[in-house]
Amino acid sequence: MRAAIVAGAIAVATLNAASALLGAWLWHRGGVVDRRLSAAFWVMLRIGQGSALTLAVAVGSLAAAGKDASDQLFYLYALLPLAVAFVAEQLRVASAQTILDQRGLANAEAVGGLPQEEQHALVGEIVRREIGVMALSALVVVFLALRAAGTAHGF
Repeated sequence: MRAAIVAGAIAVATLNAASALLGAWLWHRGGVVDRRLSAAFWVMLRIGQGSALTLAVAVGSLAAAGKDASDQLFYLYALLPLAVAFVAEQLRVASAQTILDQRGLANAEAVGGLPQEEQHALVGEIVRREIGVMALSALVVVFLALRAAGTAHGF
């Protein structure tokens, strides 16, 4: 049982590390280097988030069945990635609005009134910031998943 939990936590860490690395590279390169790579990042990120959710459901199921970890910190490390993902999504939305506010734009519809070149620059800046926020959240999940693997005793 313990081996399966550890393997699951390592899988979560691996999937999120891949999206964190790609996201960091995209952020460093300015956000939209290649639409396919940007799309691949978002797919990889969602897969990583899904893996964290799957681990949390598995851990919750084991706890409901009476199979508890001896180290209670394990539950914190196994379940906290869900909270990290939720907060990161809120920060992602707020980061887009921050960029609009910096430019004095009320909402996304106001972007349509800008010249084409400025629209592209603004969208690129928003995408870059969103990728940065989500890549950092994936990196935090990597740390938490590795800690979960290290504290999965007693199953």
